[in-house]
Amino acid sequence: MSNALLYVITVLVWGSTWLAIEFQLGTVAPEVSIVYRYAGASLLLFAWSRIRRLPLAFSLPQHGRFFLLGMLLFSLNYILAYRAQIYISSALTAIAFSTLVWMNIVNARLFFGVRAGPRVLFGALLGVAGIVTLFAPQIGELTISDSVFYGSMLAFLGALIASFGNMVSQAAQKTSLPVIQSNAWGMLYGAVITASIALIEGHEFVFDWSPGYLGSLLYLTVFGSIIAFGAYLTLLGRIGAHKAGYAMVMFPVVALILSAIFEGLEIDATVIAGTLLVLAGNVFVLNTKAYRTRKKPHIPAGALPATTRAMDME
Repeated sequence: MSNALLYVITVLVWGSTWLAIEFQLGTVAPEVSIVYRYAGASLLLFAWSRIRRLPLAFSLPQHGRFFLLGMLLFSLNYILAYRAQIYISSALTAIAFSTLVWMNIVNARLFFGVRAGPRVLFGALLGVAGIVTLFAPQIGELTISDSVFYGSMLAFLGALIASFGNMVSQAAQKTSLPVIQSNAWGMLYGAVITASIALIEGHEFVFDWSPGYLGSLLYLTVFGSIIAFGAYLTLLGRIGAHKAGYAMVMFPVVALILSAIFEGLEIDATVIAGTLLVLAGNVFVLNTKAYRTRKKPHIPAGALPATTRAMDME
């Protein structure tokens, strides 16, 4: 599957999960819904691995990577994001998580020595500026208070933890760990960690049998978890976290478009300007080409080139 298709799948699916999450809030505690989501996703991935006869036995150090992946990418960051929205709007949460593109750039430099070129940096700057522009009207209505500051810090911490999870996944793929099985084990560990936190907090494991909850849970499990994370983490392994992370800037735009279609959101000049900034940043980040100078082999004085020597030997 091409990188472009993987990127489109990631952005479109994660952009649409905002609507699905709305149906998850209410009867069931957010932490418990996260447990249901990732426990179901891991079981489906394990079943798929069995059908495809993919290896599921891994060493203890490899399970250590899976545990970290589950804790950072499939548990703590989601808990923090849900808790943040108790204190702040989804607009501020989206802006906080859009900074993941910068966190990935910094962490990729620290952990892997990958330098983001000026086009990537400029594109990331455009993207975050676009997100701020998109949500400027909602931000303007907020009053700065202790709760807003606390919620914003939770959201930024969630984004930082997600970025560390990106680094764990990229490191795992560098050691040739497969994405499907890594996600299966990681989601299982993430569900167990989140379940433990939910029990400590005293949440009851109730279930909502309404069509809205069931449908949204199915969508978030199959598309939002299995398909989107599979596409994103595969893309991350191919092009690096500093570029793949730009998907976090793109999916709020998709969420706004869907809100305009299904919720009657008015498309005004602010929405258009913000969207154009994000799309322009997308062009800079993803169309960056790596130019490498090919060094010519050093030929000692008087020596014949290899092709000439080969001809003389015939």
